[in-house]
Order: sequence, then structure tokens, then C-alpha cells
Amino acid sequence: MDVSQYLEIFLDETNEHITNLNTRIMELESDPENMDTINEIFRAAHSLKGMAGTMGFKRMQNLTHDMENVFSEVRNGVIKVNSEIIDVLFQCLDALEEYKDNIQGSADEGTNDNEPIIKMLNAILNEGGKSPAKEVPKHTASSGQEGGNKWDHITLDDSQVTVIREAQKQGKRVYGLNVMVQDSCILKAARAFLVFKAVEERGEIIVSDPSAQDVEDEKFDRDFTLIILSDVELDEIIEASEAVSEIEKVVGAEIDLENNKSAHAVPEEREASEEEENPGEEVQSASAEVPAVSDGQAASAAPAAKTEPKKQAPAKPVVNRTVRVDIEKLDSLMNLVSELIIAKNSLVSVSSQEQTDVNSAFNEQIEYLESVTTNLHESVMKVRMVPIESVVTKFPRMIRDLSKKLDKKMELYMTGEETELDRTVVDQIGDPLMHLLRNSADHGLEPAEVRIQRGKPAVGSIFLDAYQEGNTVVIEVRDDGNGIDVEAVKQKAIERGTITAEQAVNMSDKEIIDLLFLPSFSTAKKVTDVSGRGVGLDVVKSMIESLSGEVEVKSKLGEGSTWTIRLPLTLAIIQALMVVVGEEKYAISLGSIQTLEDVPASDVKLVQNKEVIHLRGTVIPLIRLNEVLDVERKPVDEENLIVVIVKKGDRLAGLVIDELIGQQEIVIKSLGRYIKQCKFISGATILGDGEIALILDANTLI
Repeated sequence: MDVSQYLEIFLDETNEHITNLNTRIMELESDPENMDTINEIFRAAHSLKGMAGTMGFKRMQNLTHDMENVFSEVRNGVIKVNSEIIDVLFQCLDALEEYKDNIQGSADEGTNDNEPIIKMLNAILNEGGKSPAKEVPKHTASSGQEGGNKWDHITLDDSQVTVIREAQKQGKRVYGLNVMVQDSCILKAARAFLVFKAVEERGEIIVSDPSAQDVEDEKFDRDFTLIILSDVELDEIIEASEAVSEIEKVVGAEIDLENNKSAHAVPEEREASEEEENPGEEVQSASAEVPAVSDGQAASAAPAAKTEPKKQAPAKPVVNRTVRVDIEKLDSLMNLVSELIIAKNSLVSVSSQEQTDVNSAFNEQIEYLESVTTNLHESVMKVRMVPIESVVTKFPRMIRDLSKKLDKKMELYMTGEETELDRTVVDQIGDPLMHLLRNSADHGLEPAEVRIQRGKPAVGSIFLDAYQEGNTVVIEVRDDGNGIDVEAVKQKAIERGTITAEQAVNMSDKEIIDLLFLPSFSTAKKVTDVSGRGVGLDVVKSMIESLSGEVEVKSKLGEGSTWTIRLPLTLAIIQALMVVVGEEKYAISLGSIQTLEDVPASDVKLVQNKEVIHLRGTVIPLIRLNEVLDVERKPVDEENLIVVIVKKGDRLAGLVIDELIGQQEIVIKSLGRYIKQCKFISGATILGDGEIALILDANTLI
């Protein structure tokens, strides 16, 4: 059967599980005894295994199966989590990420079996097992019947015995079940899977012989044996199992445990803290995601053997209910909204031209249309908005790895992960943020001994904060490290010929720091796999600016640096100020505008041969748009200038225009690749009368 139609669902689910595992394994490193975290990791690995098996990705399935085995032993208290195990688990995640990327690119997981990682996982299992010096009493299950049955010879370990005893205290009964498949059956694993499912709807599987994985892989002859905990009658379980087609017979009996019943009690505290996981439910949820799977594929999602009794989990509030929507459908919806807004602008245009003839009903219709389009716009925006959490969750792991690689102690503190941004922006900010964090770790933070000499804590701190500010989202990356050595940057720039020694004398610290954003500029003493190749800050700047955002840096030598990224909430529809320069209309985003000023021409002064105005104690450079845009000015009042004061970070500039039209909601249309040399034009919009107006990027003009 062709399962490619489920590939997108599989990739989405896999991405969520890998992200979840990343977070949980980081938590486990700081709190190795937390059973909730351990159970969560076990469940994620179990779900990944089932999904990979269903889709036929055997290598991915094998790896997650071994991860699941390790955490099964961790849950049972046989293995204690340490930093070596955490390292191996992160290697597993990297391998899973590689499989996922391969599947995304070619619908195939690739040929890497990751044998070294699987060997390390098996070594953890072997070394973490019971010490040979400590003889562990064996328990066997017995039906008390003469002649014995297959379940009589199954050996139970301490944890299984404890689980059974606890369940018996709650009034549950223990059954042995032997299932025989017909000799002519072709899909044995599929039939076994359906039996597992039927049994788990009525009870809990404690032991499977052969193991669930072997049954899943069809590594059994014709029969398999289960030990079950249930509070229903045995006849009902047998009847449900026999109802599966191609099952020859099912025999079962109630069983007792041999040996001293009090010999191997487990402390109640640990038992109570263990959270139950129901494979039956997981299988059902998997089948909901991947419907209409044939028996052959269903078999590969056979559940792992049960190791704990079911406990009633407290009801959790439903949060963050999400719907997956194809981004192309959203783009189509966005275009429809765009057309609607253009239609609204047309009506507004008509009404303003013939105001005397327009009756009140027509005005009401326009108001109604305006209300509808505004609401529709907001709704679509909300659909497109996603939390930046999906991008930032991988960073704690990255900082942990850098800490080891650079031999520096560091901690990452994050706030505002729930801050929402347009989906297209979120998809692209991962790389710039990664560059800035690596920059803080490598260039920013000093070695521990230097920090101690300076009276700082030995462990460096890196902060990633996100918050909304008006119509923009601000993301700050800061550290308490060395800060930027302006003199070192200046000398490097002079050495490279970027600036002359004479220019350097007149440059402010901010202008010198901005040189770091030039391509292939690096102050690293040596090239490593972390930094030093000069690829990074120029990429950050170009990527952020391509998203109509801006990046700036503030630094204090010896105290640290703060890198600030400002991004628009959305890229499609904005509030803009419409202006006229020459014979053309232009739009300037309201988010960039500080104030509008009428400035007497006599107030314009020259500083270093450049025009400036002095406004309320601040010297602001003037940009004459007619010169930048190369258009002839209209005959206007030369005595007074209309100046739009725009802001980029803490820098201001005054844009001189000919005429002011007013505020308008506009739809940004991309100019594509045809006009990419003209950086200060960020797009175009269609006005109500069908005319096209270019959108000016104030950031680039500044």
C-alpha cells in the first residue's frame, strides 16, 4: 500500500516528537529522577517507533525501539541517568533529525543504520542491568494446573512482580493467554497486532513471549504467549482474541505467583510517582492520524509490552488546540483578503470623488465593508501567527553542546517563547538567532578563570527574550560577557582596508560596531567549526532585512552585549502613510514613522556638507526623496518643508516630501527578483483608483 499520502502528517508529528524529546532530555539532565519527564520521553520514543514502523522506515524504527528499551529500564529503576546517557540520547536525536530531513527531501530515510549509536544504547542496557554479583530471585507464573502451560515457564523480574501484586491488591486478576495463528496465515504480525489491540481494550499486557518487538517483526513461529492484568472475565478476553480472523485457537487460565510474596517489595513512593502510559490509546491515536492502513502496515505499529498498571491520570486542561493548514491555502486566502481590501479602497475612492451625490446608504455599505475586511484581515493574521517556541526550543541543546565544545560554562535563559509571529517569519528567523547565540557563546563569554578574575560568576549567562512592542516583535540576545572591543574591530577594519586610519578617527563607536555586519568580517583569532570564517553577522543582517526587520547591537566592554532584532508582526497588509513626491505616490509604513513636521527652509543647516535640522534638542539628518528617487519636485512652497521623521532603532532621519495624502491600509505586493538592486523599495501596492504606488523602506533609507 502507498503510504506517501500520509507523509506530511508523519513529518509534522515527527517534528513535534523530536522537539519534545529535545526539551525533555534537557530537563532530565538537570533532574535525572523526575519520573514525569522519564515517562514523557518513553512515550515520545514509543510513538515515534510506531509511526516509523507504520510508514515502513525500519532504520528509524530500530533506533527509536532501542531508545524505548533504555527508558523502559530507566522507568523500572534499573538504569540511572547520567551525563554519558544524555550525550548518547542527544546523538540519537541528531540521527532522528537526519532521518527526518532525508524523508522530507526524498521520501526515503537513507542508508545510515547508525550502528555506533545503537551499540552505545545496547551497552547502556547491558552495563545498566543487574550486577552479576547480586543474585536476583526468579519468579515464574503458574496456573496451578497439571501438565503446565506456556506461561508457566515465563520468568518475571522484580518490577513485573511488584506491578502484578499491586494490581491484585486493587482487585484485578492475572491471566495467562496463549494465541495460536493458523498455519496458512500470511500476515502473522498483522493478526498478532489485532490480538494485542483486542486484549489491551480489556486489560493490560505485562509480558509478551516472544517480545512485542519480535512479534512485530514476525520473529515467532505460530503462537505467542501473554500475561495479562484485567478486571473482566477471562472468557471475554478469549472471545475477543478468537474473533480476529486467521486465529486458530486461544487458551488461557487464571495464574498465581510462586515464591515468597513479600520478598521483593518496591518502595511505594517510586511506585506512586510512576505515570501510566496506555499503548492501546497510542495505537488508536496513530491510526487516527494514518487511516486506512492495511494489515501489513498495521502490524509494524504493534505495541511494546506493558510494564506498569494503569492509573487514572488527572484531567489536564485543553490548551493550544491547533489545526494544521497547508500554507498554500493560507496564501490563497490572503490573496482573497487582499482583493477585498482593494475593492474597499475603490469604493472609498469613488465616495470621496463624488461626495455630494453619495447617499447615506452607500456610506453605510462602505462602513460595513470596512468592518468586514478589517475583521477578516485580523482572523487571517491570527491563523498565520505561530509562537516562536517552535524555533527556540532547540537552542538550550545547542548551548549545552557549545559549552562542552568551547570548554566554557554557560547557561541559556529564555523568556517570551509564546510570543507569536507570522508563520513565514518564524520559519526564517531560526538561522539568524542561532548565529547570534553562537556569537555570544564564542566571542562574548570569557573563559571561567577570566570571569572569576573580573568578579563575575564562573558560569556565563546568555539571555534570549522575545516580546511584542506595538506592531513589531522584538527579540533580544544578550550576554554578560566581554562585550565588543571597539579598538580591536577598528584595527581589524584598517588592516583589511575596509576603512582608512583617517576615517577611523572620525567614526563613532556605533559606526565601528556596525562594521561587524560586513560580509566575511571576523575578529576571531583562529578559525574553528564554531566561528571565525566571517560568515554570520552579515547573514543575520541580510536575512532580517529581507523580512522587513532590523538588527542593532549595543555593547559595553567588560560587561556584555545586546543584539536586538525587530520584526513586523505580519508581512502582507500594513498601515501606511501615503505621500506624494513629484508626480508619484509612495507609501511609508506607519511603524517606522515618529512624527510629521512642517519645517521652515531657513532651519535647514549643513553639517559635514550634509543637510540637517535641529528638532527639539536633536540633530536629524534630512533625506530629500526627490533626489533619492530621481524625480522632479512639484512647484511647492519653498519656504516650508513637509518632513516625515522616521526611526530605525535609536536613529532618526527626516524624509522631505512634496505632499501628504493620509493614512491607509495597504496590501504589499512583492516586486519579485526583477528589481532587487533597489534596496529602499520594499514592494508595491495597488491603490483604489488602480494606480500603483511603491512602498519605501525607511530602514534602508536611514
